[in-house]
Amino acid sequence: MSDLYIDYKGTLFPQMSSSLEDLEFVENEFQVRDDDVFNITYPKSGTTWMIEILSLIQKNGDPTWNKNVPNWDRAPWIECLGIAQKLKLCEEHPRLITSHLPKHIFMKTFQDSKAKVIYTIRNPKDTAVSLYYFSKMSVFYKDPESMDHFLKSFFSENIPFGSWFNHVKGWMEMLGKDNFMFQTYEDLQRDLRGSVIQICKFLGKELDDKAIDSVVENASFKNMKENKMANFTLLPPGYMDHEKSPFMRKGIVGDWKNNFTVAQNEYFDKIYNAEMRDFRVKFPWDTSIQR
Repeated sequence: MSDLYIDYKGTLFPQMSSSLEDLEFVENEFQVRDDDVFNITYPKSGTTWMIEILSLIQKNGDPTWNKNVPNWDRAPWIECLGIAQKLKLCEEHPRLITSHLPKHIFMKTFQDSKAKVIYTIRNPKDTAVSLYYFSKMSVFYKDPESMDHFLKSFFSENIPFGSWFNHVKGWMEMLGKDNFMFQTYEDLQRDLRGSVIQICKFLGKELDDKAIDSVVENASFKNMKENKMANFTLLPPGYMDHEKSPFMRKGIVGDWKNNFTVAQNEYFDKIYNAEMRDFRVKFPWDTSIQR
């Protein structure tokens, strides 16, 4: 295990952003409120995008909050240092809370609550490519030696927040529950306005057409990339090297085709097919990854 990471119950976390004490508090003591809204993702699956969407919906399409408050304050990552303790004092209703936590170590008080979860999932090939470049520019992750080396970690538990497969399988166990919404990155790309309408319906939030138009406009990749409250350029230089790769890199579907070799793609398909063969959910990308 790299000294960059800590191990909590078999799952690795970046040492710069998490502590065992905080993780223990989140799982066992944090009190979930019935009106909490959780933005749950595996890293690099649309986390920042969903923060912008939820923030805009919360403020009825008004972009003022998004343009003046960093996203980590609007919808903070609960597993980060001291965040769970700060959220106890949060007066915002509902609280928007972001997390990459696997389901099996999520907060225990969530089980008996009415809190809502939006779980955003992305084609794992694009997720892997995005996470590869993020790992090269961020001090939170070990700099991968190569794409070949990185893919081996991506398929194992030897990476922060565990393997993509176990993360997805764990959270998708909630599919069908009233307080769980399954959202794909690809649907956000294909029809952002339609996705926003569905998210509003899930949250019980009524927005008029003008407000929805504002959400869509201000949550576009172009606007997020230019918004310093969303693009992480406000972080001290020691945390991310945007010269190596910008945090908001491309925001497209299918970038894996520009990065994988034929051998890497075949290797990926082989592992994916073995891991997901008996999984009951069919994803949009399953037409290109034969199962």
